[in-house]
Amino acid sequence: MNEQSFFQLTQDAVTSLAERYGTPLLVLSLEQVEKNYDILREHIPQLKIHYAMKANPDLHILDLLINKGACFDVASDGEIRTLSQLGVSGDRMIYANPIKLDAGFRACNDAGVYRMTYDSESEIRKIAEHCPGATVLLRLRIDNAKAHVDLNKKFGCPREKALDLMLKAKEAGLDVAGIAFHVGSQTVSADPYFHAMDITRELMAEARARGLSMRVLDIGGGFPIPETGVHYNLTALLDQVAARLREDFSDLEIWAEPGRYMCGTAVNLITRVIGENERNGQNWYFLDDGIYGTFSGVIFDQWDFKLISFKDGKKIPATFAGPSCDSLDIMFRGKMTEPLEVGDLLLVPVCGAYTSASATTFNGFKKARTVIWEEVREELGLDAMSVAV
Repeated sequence: MNEQSFFQLTQDAVTSLAERYGTPLLVLSLEQVEKNYDILREHIPQLKIHYAMKANPDLHILDLLINKGACFDVASDGEIRTLSQLGVSGDRMIYANPIKLDAGFRACNDAGVYRMTYDSESEIRKIAEHCPGATVLLRLRIDNAKAHVDLNKKFGCPREKALDLMLKAKEAGLDVAGIAFHVGSQTVSADPYFHAMDITRELMAEARARGLSMRVLDIGGGFPIPETGVHYNLTALLDQVAARLREDFSDLEIWAEPGRYMCGTAVNLITRVIGENERNGQNWYFLDDGIYGTFSGVIFDQWDFKLISFKDGKKIPATFAGPSCDSLDIMFRGKMTEPLEVGDLLLVPVCGAYTSASATTFNGFKKARTVIWEEVREELGLDAMSVAV
């Protein structure tokens, strides 16, 4: 059972917003971002939340979370400098990219970022050279084939090499403070977290026996958001993770790096049908946003977006394509939809993560404009037209 609420506009709101601001249009609810943050703090109160800003670096989201007291997971010099310019001190950031650029180290030194992750011997040497004495967490590999995106295919040290890498980091003069892991995106059960914690507890005991002071456990991200065909109980998952953390790691600082969970449910896209055709016996609908824009998540995030037409009629399989002149710009093939016409509006909920963040201006098309729901609803008299499902 999924008890998680999310931001979704009504048909009247979609029509009014499209008439006022045009399409494609992204509508961001800061109240939903705040709600997501508060739920996480309520159910895992010991958690020190580091927002993974790569999911959506919108400045309104960053400002909100800065004011809420959040910390941040950063992966580049650009992210570090953006937060620094917003007044975020270095001790509220963790450079959580296990493979770092020289430019990132320079940004760390400029902004006072001294906490970072690593998963290889080469990274130890780089950190010791550029940020001597840095506080580091070993990124541990945790395989989870059921994850929507298995980040451990690219990052993470295998268990059998972990203790050796921790000792080598200490020998290099680094402050080895603990362990970080990421169970993978859209984890709908607490079991992968439990598995990761079992390995972590054993490894920390071995590390302490070798003179390392374990102070921090970073459980990464992975908390789920609503997705077609995916079932889970968010509050139960969070409560189970919290209970296990209290049982086995009560003496540690607990960090997390949620990205999708924080912003994914907070944005709706309004897009318009700009073309219709029949090709090889199937209806094709061309939209004013596509794979190079907000729907970039189809490629980069393997996300199956929900399309709401607000129309009646027997559903048919159709192909949906974007506005560019590239034949790659096709989002869906055989996607079931009510028959559509040129000019029809479509609502795409739950599209706040890995969408606008990876959008481009390819072929000269502008990125979708973003408006803040809490500002425009008052302007248009739409206070009662947002639906939290």
